[in-house]
Amino acid sequence: MKKKKIAQVPFRLNILFFVVFLLFSALILRLGVVQIVYGEDYRKEVERTEDEIVNTPVPRGKIYDRFHRVIVDNIPENAITYTRSKTTTPEDTLKVARKLAKYIDKPVDKVTERDMKDYWILTRKEKAEKKVSKKERKEFEKQGLSQKEIDKKIYELTLKRITPEDLREITKEELEIIAIKHEMDSGYALTPQIVKNNGVTNREYAVVSEHLEELPGVSATTDWKRHYVYENTFRSVLGNITEDDEGVPRERLDYFLARDYSRNDRVGKSYLEAQFEDVLHGKKAKIRNIVDKSGNVIATEKVYDGERGKDLVLTIDVELQQRVEKIIEEEIMATKRKGNSPLLDRAFVVMMNPKTGEVLSMAGKLLTKGEDGKTQFVDFAIGNITSAYAMGSAVKGATVLTGFQTGVLHPNTYIVDEPLYIKGTPRKKSWQTMGTINELTALQRSSNVYMFKTAIAIGGGKYRPHRSLKINPEAFTTIRKYFAQFGLGVKTGIDLPNELGGFQGKETGAGKLLDLSIGQYDMYTPLQMAQYVSTIANGGYRMKPQIIKEIRKPTDDAKELGPVIQRFEPVVLNRIDMKTEYIKRVQEGFRRVMQTPKGTAYAYFSGAPYKPAGKTGTAEAFYDGPIQSRRNDPTYNLTLVGYAPYDNPEVSFAVVVPWATQGNSDGINNRIGRRILDTYFELKAERAKGNVTNDATTTDAATNAEANE
Repeated sequence: MKKKKIAQVPFRLNILFFVVFLLFSALILRLGVVQIVYGEDYRKEVERTEDEIVNTPVPRGKIYDRFHRVIVDNIPENAITYTRSKTTTPEDTLKVARKLAKYIDKPVDKVTERDMKDYWILTRKEKAEKKVSKKERKEFEKQGLSQKEIDKKIYELTLKRITPEDLREITKEELEIIAIKHEMDSGYALTPQIVKNNGVTNREYAVVSEHLEELPGVSATTDWKRHYVYENTFRSVLGNITEDDEGVPRERLDYFLARDYSRNDRVGKSYLEAQFEDVLHGKKAKIRNIVDKSGNVIATEKVYDGERGKDLVLTIDVELQQRVEKIIEEEIMATKRKGNSPLLDRAFVVMMNPKTGEVLSMAGKLLTKGEDGKTQFVDFAIGNITSAYAMGSAVKGATVLTGFQTGVLHPNTYIVDEPLYIKGTPRKKSWQTMGTINELTALQRSSNVYMFKTAIAIGGGKYRPHRSLKINPEAFTTIRKYFAQFGLGVKTGIDLPNELGGFQGKETGAGKLLDLSIGQYDMYTPLQMAQYVSTIANGGYRMKPQIIKEIRKPTDDAKELGPVIQRFEPVVLNRIDMKTEYIKRVQEGFRRVMQTPKGTAYAYFSGAPYKPAGKTGTAEAFYDGPIQSRRNDPTYNLTLVGYAPYDNPEVSFAVVVPWATQGNSDGINNRIGRRILDTYFELKAERAKGNVTNDATTTDAATNAEANE
């Protein structure tokens, strides 16, 4: 029995050894397969590269006027860029910056003290180390901080202890290196950063291109610059984009990052450039950076060429815009030369198609002093929607229509124009006593008293000479409600940001109600005035003012526009809640203002072949401009609204000249109005001869709406 057991042990060991032999054989066989058959594949997997997709900006979309003339374009320019890898050290960047400084000239005006200190530490390490003692270093270690935290504290302390004397060691040549390194460090890993794109000479471009092998990360490429073709024309409305060293505005960083922007992208920062950023920005080009396992870029390839931004076509007629701006400048200077308008420094004009709401010209000019102390005009077109003024008698059309709608007036209602003596209130009267007149004469000759008595009736009051006048405060709400139907005191809805709704007076006394009725209480924007008169001109349709006509697909052919992606059709915001005959009475009153003797604008518009209609305005006001010492000085705002031809209007307009005179109306509003209408119809005639239409084909929304009623 014992022998049998002894015999079984070697047998089991043999089986165990045999199994182990088989396992080792399988392992060796497997290793052989891995090394011989798949060895190359596994080696590549260990040393495999990674793809990093990077977006690079493309040119923005262009902006055209209504006749497809380029207003805003892109100009290509030479550029030197730098792309650092994830493993690039400050020393690496410095090395490249030193070499690059030999080939390009870089302005040093953007070099900061912090840039100089960082450079000083990097290039004077022994001196920098002495700024923090060993004892201080040990104190940091005792605080239980990580090495990274210790290094940070040492660096911050070193920065603080660098003296002006230390910085004076830096030479002019080194400043240029710092300026270049500053741009290199501004970007993010694997993202091209512009080092220089302003004034890169052909020689610089060529020399850098020849030495790219010794400049890792540097490229000589093409960048673009925004070009405003007509310079200062309409400039404040077109807006601006950020510079390459600004990048995305911090306050909107999250918004842009969520939309695949990079931090250093140039974006629209004001008005049209900002409002239509999503349209103008375009689709970025995509570059694949192939990096090794250490993060070094070993190759790059273009994945997608990108597509420049879509194009905007405006409703603006840039030729008309230029001429209107020139007229404003000439008339301001002519008035100031007379010496009776020391506070006059601005004027506004809006011209639009009253049937569609398309803005044909929106001009504003501001007279100011430049850095050289010389007086100059700057564009202030945006002031048409961002500033408000008392507009005076130009609003009387709305007052008459409010009287009709509330039932206190009827067509051909006669009222005695006489001075009003209200207890506790200065005498209120028209500029001349007119006797018994109806609403047509009241508009023609600009009667204040007719409007006063209309407002008193709306307020439920009763005028008795030399006695107090009591009115229902709700009259303010009533008048403002009907004024708002024309766009007075409410936002017009224009496709631009930062539009002002105007200002309402807070007091509700009887005297203020009378002031409201003649445009000397609430304040409105020039664009609101243009919308108001357009509503009267087209028969009662308040049209949304539009600056944008179309969005078009970009094309590589500079002479051809791409197909229309989106067309902005006219929008009727509301139909005036009044009988057509009421509006026709006001239209007739407006016609008489410009076409019949005794009309307040007849002297300026009589004989005009285009048969204009409109309403003048003069508002007593107080100066509220930039000259602090003259604040609250009494002055006048001169205004004019109108349209032509009166029987089939194709253009409406508003002229606003704040702080124009002090006690002497010289007619600048009327002169500007006559000249801009002359210009419009002259251009129309010129274009007709050249077979160019004065107005692009557009749906007449007001006419269509009327036909559908």
